[in-house]
Amino acid sequence: MLDIDLLKSFVSVVDAGGFTRAGERVHRTQSTVSQQIRRLEDSLGRPLLHRDGKGVTLTDEGERLLSYARRIIALAAEARDAVARPPEYGVIRIGLPEDFAAYRLTQLLSDFVRSHPGLRLDVSCDLSLNLRADLERGELDLALAKSERGQGRGMGAWPERLFWVTSKTRPVDIEHQPVPLAVYPQGCLYRLQAVHGLEAARRSWYVAYTSHNLTGVQAAISAGLGIGILPEVAVLPDHKVLGAADGFPALESTELALLAAPDAKPITLSLGKVLADFCDAFSVPTLCAAE
Repeated sequence: MLDIDLLKSFVSVVDAGGFTRAGERVHRTQSTVSQQIRRLEDSLGRPLLHRDGKGVTLTDEGERLLSYARRIIALAAEARDAVARPPEYGVIRIGLPEDFAAYRLTQLLSDFVRSHPGLRLDVSCDLSLNLRADLERGELDLALAKSERGQGRGMGAWPERLFWVTSKTRPVDIEHQPVPLAVYPQGCLYRLQAVHGLEAARRSWYVAYTSHNLTGVQAAISAGLGIGILPEVAVLPDHKVLGAADGFPALESTELALLAAPDAKPITLSLGKVLADFCDAFSVPTLCAAE
């Protein structure tokens, strides 16, 4: 078997035109490089170099070996890189509610990617209605999505309690008709509950403020621009909770479900397990920020 180190020294001597400069290239002394070439010649039983005072030249055997030596060295480097290179995990396409992604999971996702070199994440933030549709179309591999209670499936589901809220310092006149609402865009589960709840109570309403963002809805409620529905954890100190005594019907509980594509890869399921553990640790409603 040919020794890679000896072949490297041999190629270096040829490329450098002498033992001294070759030693500098491979960070060895001239005598060490000379000994290595002797060992290579002894192992092959043939002289590889003509040595004279002006430098070195290849023998016929050395010339034949040179191309093989270069290929062996290159192949060894390729094999080393292939084994040492992190596995190619590909891309995980994950869908998250926007505020949940922005404020809760960025560090967790970053840590997961760092622990799996070669993995890329493609994160989409949207309403749960859209995330579920994207998952069904095969455009997502994993999704955290809100749903009505009891409809969760997949890798887990965590309940959340919802409340009607108004501003504590600038409350909306709840006797006034129609009721102004501060809500998420159409398709939001919270918005649907607000509309259906008010209509069931025979109260008229209008949308006064719309935002994709939890902080926008919270701010609008705090400023008295409208009444909204928020999960328990998103109710702020300057919010006032409204109930049946105020003319606002009880709300159906919702849940956050972790959903995986039917053909999810093992690495996707691994990330799903991390997300499930995260949800278990906080237990919704601590998790729930926005639809």
